[in-house]
Formats: sequence, structure tokens, C-alpha cells
Amino acid sequence: MKRVRTERRPNWLSIVEEQGLVFGTPALDASGGDRAYWDESVYYEFEMDEVLALEADVELLHSMCLNAVEQVVIMERYADFGLPEWSWQPIAESWRRSDPYVYGRFDLRYDARAPAKLLEYNADTPTTLLESAVLQWHWLQDVFPGFDQWNSLHEQLVDRWKIVRDTLPGNELYFSWSGAEQTGEDQITTTYMQETAAEAGFETIALEIEDIGWDTVLERSVDLEEAPIAAMFKLYPWEWMLDDEFGKHVVSSLPTTVWVEPLWKTLLSNKAILAILWEMYPGHPNLLPAYLDDPHELTEYVRKPKLGREGGNITIVGPGVELATGGVYGEEGFVYQLFDPLPLFDDVRPSLGAWVVGDSSAGLGIREAPGLVTTDRAAFVPHRIPLTEGS
Repeated sequence: MKRVRTERRPNWLSIVEEQGLVFGTPALDASGGDRAYWDESVYYEFEMDEVLALEADVELLHSMCLNAVEQVVIMERYADFGLPEWSWQPIAESWRRSDPYVYGRFDLRYDARAPAKLLEYNADTPTTLLESAVLQWHWLQDVFPGFDQWNSLHEQLVDRWKIVRDTLPGNELYFSWSGAEQTGEDQITTTYMQETAAEAGFETIALEIEDIGWDTVLERSVDLEEAPIAAMFKLYPWEWMLDDEFGKHVVSSLPTTVWVEPLWKTLLSNKAILAILWEMYPGHPNLLPAYLDDPHELTEYVRKPKLGREGGNITIVGPGVELATGGVYGEEGFVYQLFDPLPLFDDVRPSLGAWVVGDSSAGLGIREAPGLVTTDRAAFVPHRIPLTEGS
């Protein structure tokens, strides 16, 4: 793994905008100034054996996470996740029904000198999908056509939708995001997912989540024409949905209306799962020690809100480091994870976003932050893999 500087394509901005990157704010560079969010002036290069090892790690972590959900359901440990009590039984029922799932993104610490370490799992509403699946693939074809990339996201998403299609009540699938999300990232990500589902044969309909209605007679969700919704993909966090009356309606109508990602994913998208994993697999090379609500023996740690997002309300305690970010999270409790800072490449710290589709590793996206916390001001950079002889 190495970081390499290169030249941007002369018309790079118009290219990525045509490919859908019409959202976002500038990233931050190491000096605190603005930096292009999509930054193709640098890239990371991985050897194939590194990628194969990372792929194996991702699929193992995915399997461990599914085992952890089973453990939480059996032991009824929902209180550890800060979830409302009324949701506990529906979560268990969603898991036992095997409600279908499509994708997720593991955020990993990796420096090529030790096994990848799981920082968190974005299992419910992962973004940076368009960048990972489309933008960096076209960049590779334009700039380094003789190289490979850890990226089968598009093909795997289409194939996964074909499998999910057989589990749904019909061929019509709604796609929803919040119109309150002002950057447009959620809408573009949802639109891309909609395209992959359409390619898999679904009839797709886009609908802002604020426009979903509730039919009190049928007791189910309906669209703007008051037609019943049988299946819905949503890029909207389950924990937000469970926090209001709309969520109670949604949960009460399961599985008459199928929601993707499923309700049981609320356990995996919660950082409490990090502590559960460490309990189940202590000392595992792909995990960092993590505990619920107390640092235990840790003297160097990162305190993360169980339901935090985009680096909000993070506290870091380490040698010569005491850092806290602002935000609105934390009422639900915290997880304490060993402080293992992201590696420093030049003057930035990369975090690997490793994608899983279904049960298979599917690709990689890299975010670069100027500091110890990866926030929504981290840049996205592409990667490449040299082809080996005979490949």
C-alpha cells in the first residue's frame, strides 16, 4: 500500500459531475484549507495479495457480525444498544424472518504492516457508494487502463437485487431518502441504487421519505397516490425512524411492507456491536478492544456515541492527545474502543471503506482526513492495483 501523487484529468470536474457527483462540500487539507472532495491528484496503490487478504478479512468480519446479531437476539441485549423497548421484539422478528439485506460498508484501519482493524460498520445507510462504484472505476479506465481495481460493486449490486427480488411480494420497489438532507448526497446515492435495481428488473419509484403516507384503514404505508407500498429501499437511519410515531407505524406493518435495509440492521449500524464482537471474539486480529459505557482497562481510547454519525461527539484520549468533537449524539450511551490512530501517509490519514454486497466483498473506497477523526470533510481518493503476470 502506498500513496502516489499524479496529475488530474484536464476536464476532471465536468467528468465527475456528469457521472453524478453534484453534491458535497469541499474537503479539508492538512493546513485546514479547502480541498476538492473528489481528489484524483493522488491515489493509493495496493498489491494484489494485500487486496486478497483484505477481501478475506471483510467476509470474515461480515460473518462475525451476523453471528453477533444472532447472539444479541438470543440474549435479548437490546438495552445495550440504546434502542426503544417497543422495538425489541420487532427487531428479533425481523432477524428470525431473514428479512433481506443488500449492502454495507466496513470502515477499517490499515497500514499494510498489520491486519486490518474494524473501526465501525455502516450497515444501514452507507454512502460514498457512487464514488466507490462509478467515479473511481471510470478514472481508472481513463488514466490507468492497464491496471485493476478492487471494485465489482455495480455488478454485485445488480446480482444481489435479482436475489432479493425473489423474496419480495412483487416487482415494484420504492426508493426513498430524506428531502431534509441538503447536500443531495443521499438522493444521488439512492438514485444510483435505484438504477442498479432497475437493471436487475425491478419497476422502481422514487419517493422522499417525508412523502410516505399512512393508511389508517389498511394500516400500511402508501405513496402520494395512496397506493400501498409493498417494498421500500430507504437511505434513512432506522434509529431516526424508531424515534418518532412514523417509525411505530412502519414497524407495525412489517412484513406487509418490506424495508431494505431490514430492521435487524439497526443492531449492526450501532457501535455497541463493536463491544459485542470483542466479547465474542476477544483478541481477534481484525478487532480492537471495545467496551460498553466504560473504558475498563483501556488508558488510551476513543469514546464513540452508539448512534453517532460523521465523526460527531467523538472523544480521543491518548498519549499527548485529548480531542473532542461537537455534535448532537450521545444520549443513547457510548462505546469505548482502543485508540489506534489511522496511519499517516504524507500529511493525511486514510480510512478504508470496504464494501460488502450480500455476503461477498465487493469493493473499496478511501477517505482521507487531515486529523485523527474522519468527518464529512474528508476527501475521497481512488486506488489501483497493478496487474500481475498472467492476469
